[in-house]
Amino acid sequence: MLAVVALVIGLIQRMPAKQRRSGAQAPPTDPFASGDSNALFGDPRTIRAGDIVEIHGAPYTVRGSLRYDEGGWTWSTHFLDDAKGSQAWLSVEEDPDLELSVWTPLPDAGLEPGPSAVEHGGRRYKLDESGTAKFRSEATTGLAEQGSVRYYDYEAADGAMLAFESYEGAEWEASTGENLNQHALRIYPMSQNG
Repeated sequence: MLAVVALVIGLIQRMPAKQRRSGAQAPPTDPFASGDSNALFGDPRTIRAGDIVEIHGAPYTVRGSLRYDEGGWTWSTHFLDDAKGSQAWLSVEEDPDLELSVWTPLPDAGLEPGPSAVEHGGRRYKLDESGTAKFRSEATTGLAEQGSVRYYDYEAADGAMLAFESYEGAEWEASTGENLNQHALRIYPMSQNG
């Protein structure tokens, strides 16, 4: 009898802990999630100043980042600069899937936000969303360390985007944007992400 008890105890100890737990089930997981989806191209959610980001093969240096919060909804934009002096902003947002877009400033565009539709460059953009968010600035962005921003986002029928932002009540800044597939990016982390 003692030998049988010892045998049962030995078998139980050899069982993986997961099997020993009675009734314990693994939590549901996203069927589209992949633990290594960012292994080759880098994770856009971890971009920091000093990193190198390639967009469609063109390399940019991340000079700074803006971290936004609108009632608990968060997203980031990263100030990019290339060796030729071209500048852009990369937007990274989860809504709930990862959404990436690259924005090019439109200096002196002479446009104002507010109406339900705006015409620019032969396109008609319809208002998608607007609001006010708090921001926190990291490294070089040309903005204060923190503050608030008002924004209007418009989208054309072909997916082209037009955005307006006013930081701390300053004049409206306009920019055009395009959505990016995650595989259009390659990220080389040069900073100490922590």
